[in-house]
Amino acid sequence: MNITEKIKITNEDNIDLMARYPDNYFDLAIVDPPYGLDFSKYNRVSKRTNGDKYISNNYKKGSWDNSIPNEKYFIELIRVSKNQIVWGGNYFPYLWKKGCKGFIFWHKKNPVPNFADGELAFTSFNKVAKQFSFRYYGNIEGNTSASKKHHPTQKPIQLYEFCLFNYAKEGDKILDTHLGSGSIAIACNNLGFDLTACELDKEYYETAIKRIKLNIKQQRLF
Repeated sequence: MNITEKIKITNEDNIDLMARYPDNYFDLAIVDPPYGLDFSKYNRVSKRTNGDKYISNNYKKGSWDNSIPNEKYFIELIRVSKNQIVWGGNYFPYLWKKGCKGFIFWHKKNPVPNFADGELAFTSFNKVAKQFSFRYYGNIEGNTSASKKHHPTQKPIQLYEFCLFNYAKEGDKILDTHLGSGSIAIACNNLGFDLTACELDKEYYETAIKRIKLNIKQQRLF
């Protein structure tokens, strides 16, 4: 589906999407694959401090985060893109072998004691490590609860804008293989980048499309 002239999003497997493109077609892939933490079972809203992993009713259950992508996925990702930013890079052994100088650390300023202080992204850039500080909990587009998120692992639009500002150039073609909530599409639209993205889960795909279209519509009002 062409959301705008520059934003194209499909509901399909990422391997099928990448297979259609030649080597180095995309200038930068910014992706957030499953970390293999079985995230759909976690309650990410409670402020309990004992560190337990307990069932949440906020999101639909599913197996989307039961395992990490296989080696074929990373080989294809690196084939079709000149550079990569991979959130959760510390969870993916295939990337460990490549080494990384320029990690990105998202410092969440998280007030919930049993949640992580932040997340790491692998990058293919030979740059110094960078930190992005942004308190996301209770700051989801004006909502006061993480339960209002469009996707359980939703990342802020501002985080993707940070990545684009610091690692992309004007005219770059961007790839996202795990659209999730659609935050990257909103960031790319805000900054004028071309984006090709896909989401396998139909429900999350449809929710993301609605969110992206609403955001674009609201922008045009001002």
